[in-house]
Amino acid sequence: MNRRLIRSSLSKIKGNPSGRSQNKNQDHPEQTNAESFYYLKQMQNKTSMVLVTTDGEKICGNIEWYDRNSIKINRHLESNLLIFKHSIRYMYKEDENT
Repeated sequence: MNRRLIRSSLSKIKGNPSGRSQNKNQDHPEQTNAESFYYLKQMQNKTSMVLVTTDGEKICGNIEWYDRNSIKINRHLESNLLIFKHSIRYMYKEDENT
């Protein structure tokens, strides 16, 4: 197998005096979709979650849906809640309580 070194042509480099490509200077995306992936996984498995609010209150239930600013929690034997994400300190699976 023959390997060839591929170099950009001199005419391409002349247009860019720094010699660097333009796409390296672009901003990185703000969202990696890791949060969405996590929520979808917990919703599909119907995992019982514990949400700890900024006040220290613990809310147990399943995530029914979410959007950019809020999460809807289905609770067992209690009314469902719509919680704003900015009021959540952290969350964990109810199984990991130990």
